Amino acid sequence: MENLDKLGYTDALRAYVTAGRCFFGICLGMQCLFESSEESPGVKGLGVIPGKVTRFTDPTISVPHMGWNALRKQTDSAVLAPFASLKDRFYFVHSFRVLPTAENKEWVLSLTDYGSTDAAFVSSVQKGSVCGCQFHPEKSGANGLNLLTAFLEQAQRDAPPVLNPTPTDGATVLAKRIIACLDVRENDSGDLVVTKGDQYDVREKEEGGDVKNLGKPVELARRYSDEGADEVTFLNITSFRGEVVDAPMLRVLELTSEHVFVPLCVGGGIRAYKDAKGVQHSSLDVAAAYFRSGADKVSIGSDAVDAAERYYAAGNKGDGTSSIEEISRVYGRQAVVISVDPKRVYVDAKEGCKHTVCEVPGGRLCWWQCTVKGGRETRDMDAFELAQACEALGAGEVLLNCIDMDGQNSGFDTTLVRQMKASVRIPVIASSGAGNPQHFIDVFRGADPDAGLAAGIFHRREVGIDQVKGAVVEAGIPCRV
Repeated sequence: MENLDKLGYTDALRAYVTAGRCFFGICLGMQCLFESSEESPGVKGLGVIPGKVTRFTDPTISVPHMGWNALRKQTDSAVLAPFASLKDRFYFVHSFRVLPTAENKEWVLSLTDYGSTDAAFVSSVQKGSVCGCQFHPEKSGANGLNLLTAFLEQAQRDAPPVLNPTPTDGATVLAKRIIACLDVRENDSGDLVVTKGDQYDVREKEEGGDVKNLGKPVELARRYSDEGADEVTFLNITSFRGEVVDAPMLRVLELTSEHVFVPLCVGGGIRAYKDAKGVQHSSLDVAAAYFRSGADKVSIGSDAVDAAERYYAAGNKGDGTSSIEEISRVYGRQAVVISVDPKRVYVDAKEGCKHTVCEVPGGRLCWWQCTVKGGRETRDMDAFELAQACEALGAGEVLLNCIDMDGQNSGFDTTLVRQMKASVRIPVIASSGAGNPQHFIDVFRGADPDAGLAAGIFHRREVGIDQVKGAVVEAGIPCRV
């Protein structure tokens, strides 16, 4: 709204909407229809709908509210007509929401539940040709495309059809996400390929072996989307070899976005750098290039460790210059993921160790040491200290790997994931070690992460995404199918 005011668009936009002309606001676009927001104190909204946008306050939930949730229709509309079930899910990612009130009731099209039973928030609004939704239809797969189609078809009619109110019974539940990850790098021939290593070693075992080639990234990403992946993550693990803004990777994102309508995350080289001409580029410049090419989130690895070290050295304060702070300040917390690459360090006793020590299966004690540069260097910081610092700096999600489990297909490090969930409030993605559907069930039951991620088993077709989701649902765990 502040930018709309500066550009002189606010009055014209308010007049357009209040005249009942065709309008569809997505996420912030819907929130702008209300009177004000805690996210921007002192800045007025369009004031078309009564109400204030407020932050989620339930301490038991992860914030941002990130993932696939459903809609409880409060009245009927041609826009939501195709979606009669609580199994119809849409992609949400937000830290602020609008609560329903008597004053805005006539606008409320649907509610969505998250957190305590009395904390349902407004997930879509409509009056005549003016619509808005808190979720992202453009990232909600077929459901989102069908919703946008229904809105456009309604807009072509002289008047919206009058339908009978049919409120949806029951409560909505945020689904556990199943994420497909593609480790992308150049092979020795210069081709951009998807690979997968064993404890971060991506070369074939024979001496002088080439990079393992498991397929082309665009084709694989499209396949995963078709098979039901809730998100697709690209980890550009060769960005350190040349330009950080890697032109082939940008093209991969552009081509993927033409056919894949679920969230895309990209990691690798999200940091400040100087190009071959001596021009300095900030981490924000790098992230912006990825966002313009189709990414929804960026994943920060080694640079996050550097930022956390500076944060603690300054007395638990940020200086505003870290990649996390720069990117989240412009694009929001939900756009910044930190990729944590820890390895176990075994100890004889908890006493005398300054880091968080846990007992792992088998009875041994260990702490999880942060690594940088693809696991090649270690730092005197544990994974939980890193995540807490990055959360304070503005990160919105943790991608939690484990070098000890990577490529082993023996299951996630549930102890590590459980401790991470207890250490931060932002969502946590469990990664490293998945070998079969039961491993996802075990980590969801044993540690309650917000998502589970796998790479090699999906690439090699050892396990299908649909198999994982079917098993998770059969186990009674909510999942988008």
